Amino acid sequence: MPAARVLVVYFSRSGTTARLASMLAGMLHADLEAIRESGADPDAERNGARKGARGYLRSLIEAVRQRPAAIEPPVHDPAAYDVVIVGSPVWARSVSSPVRAWLVAHRASLKHVAFFCSLGGSGAANALDQMRVLAGKPPVAQCEVTASDLHAGKDQRLIAEFAQRIGQRLTVLDTVEWTL
Repeated sequence: MPAARVLVVYFSRSGTTARLASMLAGMLHADLEAIRESGADPDAERNGARKGARGYLRSLIEAVRQRPAAIEPPVHDPAAYDVVIVGSPVWARSVSSPVRAWLVAHRASLKHVAFFCSLGGSGAANALDQMRVLAGKPPVAQCEVTASDLHAGKDQRLIAEFAQRIGQRLTVLDTVEWTL
């Protein structure tokens, strides 16, 4: 059986979700892609339109209103992957607006999904539920990493356990698909 093709896509306002996505992609030997907003500087580490207090307020309003952001087309075709892992910061107990837009745009091309989120305190369950509804399918695994996890140095362990759960689920799914 060939190795599963894995893509990690994410949006990161502050850099935390990007760091987690990079760590995960390395563990799974996956392709990595940042979700870029339309008009954003592709060379910028962080999205300039979301920097500072104004960017935070914009993000908060979009999350509360559950509005998708305008995003660029992906570099990688999600349909070419066995599993797409989607990462988002949690804004106002919701999935980020760029990830909302990405999931809406690509839901029909997703074979299997897994979700992770980074957050300051609470709201992960709601954001992960929103991601499941937007993707139109249940995740093979999901993970949340809080600010307190980061400060305690638990983030690497949480991401490693998440990667292991994804690998185990893909092995089971691959076996089921080969026997059908």
